[in-house]
Amino acid sequence: MLAPPRLLPQSLYLHIPFCKRRCFYCDFAITTGGENLKQQYVDILCQEIALTVQEIPPREKLRTIFFGGGTPSLLTVAQVSQILDAIAKYFQIAIDAEISLEANPGTVSTESLRGYRRLGINRISLGAQAFQQELLDVCGRGHSVAEIYEAVDAIQKSGFENFSLDLISGLPHQSMQDWRDSIAAAIALQPTHLSVYDLTIEEGTAFGKRYQSGDTPLPTESHTVEMYLTAHELLPAAGYRHYEISNYAQTGYEAEHNLTYWHNQPFYGVGMGATSYLQRQRIDRPRKMREYLDAICQWQTTGLGFTAPIVTDAEELMDTLMQGLRLAEGLSLHSLQATYGRELCDRVLQVLTKYEDQQWVKFVQQDQDIRIMLVPPDSWLFSNIVIADLYENLVTD
Repeated sequence: MLAPPRLLPQSLYLHIPFCKRRCFYCDFAITTGGENLKQQYVDILCQEIALTVQEIPPREKLRTIFFGGGTPSLLTVAQVSQILDAIAKYFQIAIDAEISLEANPGTVSTESLRGYRRLGINRISLGAQAFQQELLDVCGRGHSVAEIYEAVDAIQKSGFENFSLDLISGLPHQSMQDWRDSIAAAIALQPTHLSVYDLTIEEGTAFGKRYQSGDTPLPTESHTVEMYLTAHELLPAAGYRHYEISNYAQTGYEAEHNLTYWHNQPFYGVGMGATSYLQRQRIDRPRKMREYLDAICQWQTTGLGFTAPIVTDAEELMDTLMQGLRLAEGLSLHSLQATYGRELCDRVLQVLTKYEDQQWVKFVQQDQDIRIMLVPPDSWLFSNIVIADLYENLVTD
């Protein structure tokens, strides 16, 4: 079910920007800095945690903590421990909290993973991306197929019951058979969760300089659609529920932290390039290391933290629709009306009812409520059309 509207923040995202190298498709805020910079960054990150809670004290226990990146598994167990100690000093953490850490093959061992698990990390998200060495090389991944299997073996030997794998479709030179083989290989490893992303060519990345969307050797649009539909067919048949546009999970293993975003709930975010959503402000941290470090030092000195404009009701409703319609469960009309009022919600319904006849949108009676849902898989493939229509009617008036 959809979480209640406007909860107090119960999630914390920490951005760990370190990578061995930048993948050719990546436009995330990362750095390839060395060991001294890593420790300096961990120290500053812990300072930001303290400054953040001084400004906006937590009033609820944390239910999710997410170490994202970058490659958080490049941090030592001692460094992750230092960060978790800082969190525990200022937050209460729910006993059943989901605490996730992203990792790349070639950066973890049974020893390091056992160390993370002793600290309370209980979910690993592993970036596999493909199971063909030539495709990994084309992407600049910097690890081998063998290291994917070694990482999964270490995850399982370390006692992690909850782990996710990432796959990317639409890669240069990727055939349909490659894609089917990658899905089959992923299923065979029995992760509890799978994230399946379609390649996006971002400006400024190595791929952005090398390719234009639709150019050979990128798969054609019809092939990428076929890849999406293939995943939608094969993964549910193997026991993975397609619960969000790009995500599949075994029952009970949905990504709780990401549900915070998809439910458009507030969350703490700290670290270089991180975003927080607190007190109806979406605040972005600097994406460059020096600028981020200087900003935290200035915050300490002046007491003036990060700020951003207040999100309006129409903007927040648009965000709620854009995120919530990604979910198979859809959105509660009663909840939307209670939070944003009937006038704004009537404008939403006027837009969405246009898509009923082509079976992109459905309205499902549920007890005393109506759930608004996009109808997979076709509506998820064309969700940008629906979202653009909503945006034009809600935000650009």
